[in-house]
Amino acid sequence: MHIGLIGGIGPAATDFYYRGLYDRHMTAGTAFECTIAHADVRTMSRNLSEGRNREQAEIFAGLIGRMKAAGAQTAAVTSMGGHFCINELLPISPLPLVHGIRAVDAGIAKSGLKKIGVMGTRLVMDTRLYGGVSAAELIAPEGDMFGQVADAYGAMAQAGRINDQQRNVFFKAGEALMKRGAEAIMLGGTDLFLAFQDRPSPFPLVDCADMHVDAIYLASKA
Repeated sequence: MHIGLIGGIGPAATDFYYRGLYDRHMTAGTAFECTIAHADVRTMSRNLSEGRNREQAEIFAGLIGRMKAAGAQTAAVTSMGGHFCINELLPISPLPLVHGIRAVDAGIAKSGLKKIGVMGTRLVMDTRLYGGVSAAELIAPEGDMFGQVADAYGAMAQAGRINDQQRNVFFKAGEALMKRGAEAIMLGGTDLFLAFQDRPSPFPLVDCADMHVDAIYLASKA
């Protein structure tokens, strides 16, 4: 099945999804068809912060229309942050969508975890992944650490790379969440894999993006 990916939000997240799907198809020996449409991360960030869900959904729908014209048969938003407008996008999308939040909830239910710390955008942390996880309790950073994580994540996602200061923020936040009883730390921002790419994590991780990639791959085989 020809997969359409809304990318660009940010570049590292797009690469994560593309490589993840490519590797799964190559391992299985199946054909991989993919079209990526670029969404501007700055525009999305403004719409997210201003609560302009409908406007962003219409932008995504336009991109999905272009991918449909290119032959795509299913689509996905390659960003947990980008799911802030998923409810507005679902009824206007020109293609069926692989819903990232539902994929994460299903993955957590299978894991058996009951208390998970979450890091990502302000909205993802504040709403505990948009209230979409029913299988476990999600807890977010508290106090100044909440803003530090949100700021570090936003800067990292837009740049598509991480620096040592940002990585230290994520590691400290994760350790604090574990001390509050979290059994694992959720990478609720797609680009957060960058913090742990070249270093072993001191705590168990729940990678939302990897769960979403799995769901997209399975949908492409249907």
